[in-house]
Amino acid sequence: MPDEGAPVQGGGSAPPDDGDEASLEKRIRRLEAIVAALDSDSLELEQALALFEEGVVHVRKAQEILAEAELKVEELIGRDGEEARPLESANGTDDD
Repeated sequence: MPDEGAPVQGGGSAPPDDGDEASLEKRIRRLEAIVAALDSDSLELEQALALFEEGVVHVRKAQEILAEAELKVEELIGRDGEEARPLESANGTDDD
């Protein structure tokens, strides 16, 4: 994967999808590099389309990561915004 400051080369296929292995931060850095390359006006149409397609994949994966994080936060604080019961007190007794 190119460094965030490295120029982005187009024309080839997108790098292999590493699933959820790539962190949100890595995906954002890659998207920033793609946007910079697309803004440069130095790409052929096919290169630009390949980069755009790669960018769409990264955006979708980033949205999935954020949605999973949101679910975890909701589990911790509750959907209504009230603080959920601490995990230690979940010993089978119901205080409701």
